Amino acid sequence: MNWILLYEVVYVIVMLLVAMRVLYDTRSDTKALAYILFIVFIPIVGILFYFSFGINYRKRKLYSKKIIQDLQFRKRIIDKMNEYSKTISDSGLISENYQNLVEYIRNASNNSPLSANNEVKLLINGEEKFPELLTALKNAKTHIHIEYYIYENDITGNAVAEILMEKAQQGVEVRFMYDDFGSNGLNKTFIEKLREAGVHTASFYKIKWYALASRLNYRNHRKIIVIDGNTGFVGGINISDKYRNDLETKNGLFWRDTHLMIKGKATSYLQYLFICDWNFCSTTNLGYSETYFPASFKNKTLENEVVQIVASGPDSKQPVIFYSLLEAIGSAKKNIYITSPYFIPGESLMDVLIIAIQSGLDVKILIPGVSDSKTINAAASAYYTELLRYGAKIYKYNKGFVHAKTMVIDDDLAIIGSANMDYRSFDLNFEVNAMVYSKKIAKQLTEAFYNDLQVSEKIDTNTWLNRPKYIHLWEKIVRLLSPFL
Repeated sequence: MNWILLYEVVYVIVMLLVAMRVLYDTRSDTKALAYILFIVFIPIVGILFYFSFGINYRKRKLYSKKIIQDLQFRKRIIDKMNEYSKTISDSGLISENYQNLVEYIRNASNNSPLSANNEVKLLINGEEKFPELLTALKNAKTHIHIEYYIYENDITGNAVAEILMEKAQQGVEVRFMYDDFGSNGLNKTFIEKLREAGVHTASFYKIKWYALASRLNYRNHRKIIVIDGNTGFVGGINISDKYRNDLETKNGLFWRDTHLMIKGKATSYLQYLFICDWNFCSTTNLGYSETYFPASFKNKTLENEVVQIVASGPDSKQPVIFYSLLEAIGSAKKNIYITSPYFIPGESLMDVLIIAIQSGLDVKILIPGVSDSKTINAAASAYYTELLRYGAKIYKYNKGFVHAKTMVIDDDLAIIGSANMDYRSFDLNFEVNAMVYSKKIAKQLTEAFYNDLQVSEKIDTNTWLNRPKYIHLWEKIVRLLSPFL
């Protein structure tokens, strides 16, 4: 009995100490409470779960190597662009309505500059992205930098790889970076084939069994390609056959996604992000080079689209993408059109959306008709319930699976990127979004959004709210777990 009592006393002390650590280490009150309740009501397992998944590495030195290299590298690049950014901001090319948003991103996202002199092309689905990508890769003259969360060893992946190897043998610098978890289907044979052809490769944050949980948590979800320092690709489409609907061999769902091709100065910040990520996970460091950051662009026919790249991850001091979305939604005067495959926005985003709805703005949200996760779908459904009560218009995409992560604010701001509207993208993953301050691109994205609504079903508010009480209860219970999803 004495041993049992001693064990209980020791466990209570350990539990209290861990709970204190949760309070000091976890920024979100909701998340902190969830961890503490888990620790209290699920003995031992709760503590193990927290130390595996819950430690806030943004406050740790896990990415100190990356941060130090960023600081050393950043000044050379950012100083050259800040003066130009200020000129664009003062030029009247963007609405005064977004001045606070621009300034916040510039100050918070490693001084991400505002850039004009860009040509931006909206790419709908893989069947529009991949032809443009393959052509751009074939035309590379000096270097190709490619960074992806999911890269698969399939028809599409091999088509890209063949060009990478061909260009490397022609003397073009080719660097290929892939997330070790998202691209787990790439075997050693595939990587060795690239290396033998002269392609430099690196896996982002390689998974090791003794640190499996934390390494699964902090993944590089970015999709970035930079070619010759003046052409870039960014968005939600990975390198995989499932993102293409034009393959005869494809037997899966229709895949709806969105990507951007950018030519111009905005590519410089995508280049900066790539090099910082490369320096973190590769044994060979890259530094400043005029080849990577050309002072001028040979293509004189570029349009004057204004673009700002926003990035965040465990190496940033705050969830910059999350805050940028809050500010963007708060800036809206007429409409907010959101497409998200995983809609778990959290309390702050819910508040600004409800304020927008109650202020008379047209708020429409497009979600998958069929989710690839029942748990995430249940948690998201609890948020739909709350928004529907206030008058939001929510549509379920029925043609296939909608994977796009986009937002249109009014008629002059389009947001396209890799970040889902959930805790994982806001707090755990390395993500990147493009903010395009353009009536042209906003109009195109709005047209794509309304085209998607044509094959979607609007959720009937009364029917949804009158579902059985046990369903609402289940969704509310799962919503409590949303910080972990």
